[in-house]
Amino acid sequence: MNRTPPLVWGLLVAGVLGVSSAGAILSHVDSIPPLMRASWRLQITVLMLLPFAVWQYTNMEIEAKQRMTEKRTILILVGSGIALAAHFGTWVTSLDHTSLAHSLLFVTSHPIIIVIGTALFVRKPHKLETAGALVGLLGAGITLLDAKDSGDVTLWGDFLAFAGAITVVGYIVAGRILREWMPVFVYAVPVTLLGGILLIPFSILMGEKTSALGWVNSDLLGWFILLAFLAGIVGHTGLNACLKWLRPLTISFAVTLEPIIGAFIGWFFFDEGIPQKWTWLGGLILIFGIMLVIKGGADNGMDTSDK
Repeated sequence: MNRTPPLVWGLLVAGVLGVSSAGAILSHVDSIPPLMRASWRLQITVLMLLPFAVWQYTNMEIEAKQRMTEKRTILILVGSGIALAAHFGTWVTSLDHTSLAHSLLFVTSHPIIIVIGTALFVRKPHKLETAGALVGLLGAGITLLDAKDSGDVTLWGDFLAFAGAITVVGYIVAGRILREWMPVFVYAVPVTLLGGILLIPFSILMGEKTSALGWVNSDLLGWFILLAFLAGIVGHTGLNACLKWLRPLTISFAVTLEPIIGAFIGWFFFDEGIPQKWTWLGGLILIFGIMLVIKGGADNGMDTSDK
């Protein structure tokens, strides 16, 4: 591998900061009901990604374009969109019911979910994956001790964030299948659009009164544009660009810092509360467990991240 250009490390830092900002900003705009808040985030992200998707699609081979219309491809895209809607719906709702730090810790624990699913249905996990999953679950359990003493932390909110981790696995698995031949933006736009649309009827069913396209004239539009730009363009696009020079393992390790960085952003910019002692202890153990899972997956020729 050629020597990594110094600017790539700056891009990696910017990408991690970008994805880490999402939770704090979504928590800040909580005057919008959670399901519609998630839908607005996805809708605006689609508009930002669309030019890149059009450019990639025009440069695709004819055979790849034909595969886009195959029944199998469409079914996987639909399944991925459903998973993405469920992920954002449960995660953003969790931000209204637990602390930002807890929400980020539990929603980013999906590598542990993947290990458990792999052990049940695919193969015997690498010993580091098994150890990491056990360590991570221990850490998660320790963080729950703060639910006794903190009004900001609730078991229901933590459960919703964990549900967000479970549902995002469907999006990750679908992406692994399709992105073997489908460009990243061509994959992301229809899935993100479907996710944003699916959240609208559920928002109505839950009694949320906000308009589906209310972001157009909302006073909070600037925050949602910033959110889509930082998390979608700078964050996920930047991290994907880093893959040209950096190993997936390096990027995955960097992204495990999201709960810590996100909690700091929330505290520094939006007056979010400082995590309590059991969250610090259990959270660090959980993050260490996730790192073990990622390292074990890399050693076993698998990738348990979503980048």
